[in-house]
Amino acid sequence: MIILVFFLLSGYSLSAQQIAKEELIFLTPQWKGERFADGRPKVSDQLLDRMKRVTLEEAWAVLRNENYKYQYEDGWMMINPDSVLVGRALTATFVPGRPDIHRVIDEKGHTKDKRVKSQNSWPIDMLVKRDVYVVDQFGAHEDGPTVGDNLGNSIYTKTGNGIVYNGAIRDINGLKEIGSFTSFFRTYHPSHHLNNPDGQLNTTLIGINQPTRIGKATVMPGDVVLGRDGGVIFIPPHLAEKVVKTSEVVRLRDMFGHQRLREQKYTPGQIDSKWSDEIEKDFSKWLNDHINELPVPKEQIQELLKSRTW
Repeated sequence: MIILVFFLLSGYSLSAQQIAKEELIFLTPQWKGERFADGRPKVSDQLLDRMKRVTLEEAWAVLRNENYKYQYEDGWMMINPDSVLVGRALTATFVPGRPDIHRVIDEKGHTKDKRVKSQNSWPIDMLVKRDVYVVDQFGAHEDGPTVGDNLGNSIYTKTGNGIVYNGAIRDINGLKEIGSFTSFFRTYHPSHHLNNPDGQLNTTLIGINQPTRIGKATVMPGDVVLGRDGGVIFIPPHLAEKVVKTSEVVRLRDMFGHQRLREQKYTPGQIDSKWSDEIEKDFSKWLNDHINELPVPKEQIQELLKSRTW
């Protein structure tokens, strides 16, 4: 509600509670790359592909070192718990249903903005490939679910991804049948949300592609969503490349260290502590010798080798 009031008072024009392009650019000044037409940062597909191998620990460490302390949230139920969810955040924020606000948002959405159907479908209509639908539905449970297997199929068709949903879902068996709909949600309930401001009303949509809160985490439109192993971390787009490159260096050093330990060339104490010049030189040679075999892009290994002094 604070976000909504801020934009109304500051004179910004909202399209069905969607943040203005200029304001979204203003709120993401450190992103210098490509953007969507609405101003949302667009981290490259190539970087998203590499992000799939990043662990939560690696991403968390980079963000914490950059003083981003509130980007991680856990305690989820999951669909496909052994899979990894990676994509660009498209956010939606709901509040408990309030008829007066709901009516005017409905009227503006249907008449001026040409939105169709109920409010819970409006953000879904905006999704594109590699998006992740990130929804704050204030943990709503009974009569709260706005996503079931119909909308789930639509989301997956548009994005190729699942969702991060701070609330309850329904039709869980149908959602599991989608196959690659890797998703994080709070609870399951067989009921559905009610959307009639003149009758029963459970939720009102107040924000599309605005800053939102998911548990203890702050999420911006265009953040890179990394969900795996029971947790979700939201990576600011300007830090996505640093997270990936840091992870790749850690991965290569671990591979080298584990191999040398199996070969008994070095002791655990040597590998677990700061590496000597001898080990660093050996690591550089190992990188060069195996450059075409390692699970990191060749050009990234070449960049790493250029930056090393051994």
